[in-house]
Amino acid sequence: MPEASVAFTELENSQVYHPQASGWRSKVTERWRLLLLCVLLAAAVIGLCVLTSVNIKTKNNLQTVKDERDALWTILTAESCTKCEPGWDLNGGRCYYFSSDKLTWDQSRSVCKIQGADLVQINSVEEQWFLDNKVGGKMIHIFDWFWIGLTDSKEAGKWLWVDDSPLKTSLSFWDKTQPDNFTGENPAGEHCAMMGAQGGATDLKSWHDRSCNVAQRRICEKAAKTG
Repeated sequence: MPEASVAFTELENSQVYHPQASGWRSKVTERWRLLLLCVLLAAAVIGLCVLTSVNIKTKNNLQTVKDERDALWTILTAESCTKCEPGWDLNGGRCYYFSSDKLTWDQSRSVCKIQGADLVQINSVEEQWFLDNKVGGKMIHIFDWFWIGLTDSKEAGKWLWVDDSPLKTSLSFWDKTQPDNFTGENPAGEHCAMMGAQGGATDLKSWHDRSCNVAQRRICEKAAKTG
């Protein structure tokens, strides 16, 4: 057979359609398409999860900001509408008087009542922080303490505020080993509480127990006037 005829025949054979090879290529193509679709779907799901998480965090952050704004507005509104008499310090809708003279615990409470107040009752960490800083700046020496409205004179070891409510453990700010009911100064022991750390206590622990008959400065507290 002439060489030209042989070459033509081989070319024709090479162009013959092979169903098996074509089917294999089709399957491979479909698999790649399916794999690509799965990858795109997975990416879409991950993107949706991330977007949902970001959206939830954003909503939570916005709610936190809103709550803080409302709380601040409440405080500002309350402070702007309340006032104290001259010589009294305003904090959280309450007025506080820090005396310069010294009296026993009972005498101190009587004088506070004459002023329409009572010895201070501490009901929050914020209030302790305010008082500790104020007292720390007013103390002339390290023993220049101030009476507060806390006593266990009715029953030793059972500390009560002036309104007879019990002292909460979570809101106790005793300094170190206090209260120790020391009897060296008074055989009857120490049944009244005072506070003070010159310059302020770094951990807010500034309460001490002492004989109620000792003369100390005092902190009186009453509600602020509105208007």
